[in-house]
Amino acid sequence: MTVSSSAVLREARRIVVKVGSSLVTNEGRGLDEQAIGEWCRQMAVLVSQGREVIMVSSGAIAEGMKRLGWHTRPSEVHALQAAAAVGQMGLAQMYETKLRENNMGSAQVLLTHADLADRERYLNARSTLYTLLQHGVLPVINENDTVVNDEIKFGDNDTLGALVANLVEADLLVILTDQRGLYTADPRKDPSATFVHEARAGDPALEAMAGGAGSSIGKGGMITKILAARRAAGSGASTLIAWGREPDALLRAARGEVIGTLLVAQTAKQQARKQWMADHLQLKGAVVVDAGAAHKLRSEGKSLLPIGMLGVEGDFSRGDVIAIRDPQGIELGRGLANYAAAEARLLCRKPSHEFESLLGYTAEPEMVHRDNLIVTGR
Repeated sequence: MTVSSSAVLREARRIVVKVGSSLVTNEGRGLDEQAIGEWCRQMAVLVSQGREVIMVSSGAIAEGMKRLGWHTRPSEVHALQAAAAVGQMGLAQMYETKLRENNMGSAQVLLTHADLADRERYLNARSTLYTLLQHGVLPVINENDTVVNDEIKFGDNDTLGALVANLVEADLLVILTDQRGLYTADPRKDPSATFVHEARAGDPALEAMAGGAGSSIGKGGMITKILAARRAAGSGASTLIAWGREPDALLRAARGEVIGTLLVAQTAKQQARKQWMADHLQLKGAVVVDAGAAHKLRSEGKSLLPIGMLGVEGDFSRGDVIAIRDPQGIELGRGLANYAAAEARLLCRKPSHEFESLLGYTAEPEMVHRDNLIVTGR
């Protein structure tokens, strides 16, 4: 591993940890209290180091199967939903107990694909997760298996892990699995297979190496992890695939130690976001700002506050990319709107303490936060 790749691990401040069903439930024999306790201990240490950590945990269906006495994963959706409903109780309780033992608060967050496909729900989910992190609470996320159907299922929690990494703009996605990492071929069948310590996320050659699903307990395999890494890289997050029972796997990785397979994103997080905003050819609207706000955006890297807005153009929704224009109508930047156009019109020239009386609620004090803003012109 190169020095720069080691730095990818050491410098990751926001980390999504995904752990698979076979690990969580000890190959379906029931929740592995000791293993879950170990991961919780390590995550608590990472938080104490100033990092932000989100857990994506499989295991609800597998735990439900065990509690219901089922030895084979059912194929019927209603049976899977029933197993998830039973197993989710024990899964959430176990994480809560083990995180509390490490002086960490926890929160259960259940998501469906529809939550992340709908822009408003996507933003609400992101705001909730950010708020939990700000309060030192570790979110434990799972797919909401009790209500999903074939049209809205993520398909596997590797994909969910990648989507969460995109959602919160993580620096690193760690996928803990029952395998050491990626080999060039299946080592059980090909004695010449070699271990892949590091590669470029999204490299098509990786998919050929990955093969199919390997567990009767979980739904994914190495291929889903490779595809998840490619998806996470789209927002600038690198992915580490490692054996979940490796001693202190999370802590050693955070120190930059070589464990597992590191798939490095080729675009930095901020670059990925700014490129995405810059590439929008058709914007749904714009806000016009006064000279003072224009100066702060251009020269001081400030957020855009509604008090500095002169007017609103177009019809856009919360979360859309909008243009920011100076008093002469020249685009000086673009960013993600925290308020829809109709709301923004009410907020023009207004201080943040008046937002609630005007709208009935307050989402954010900024119209566009500086982290969601790119200056495109001077």
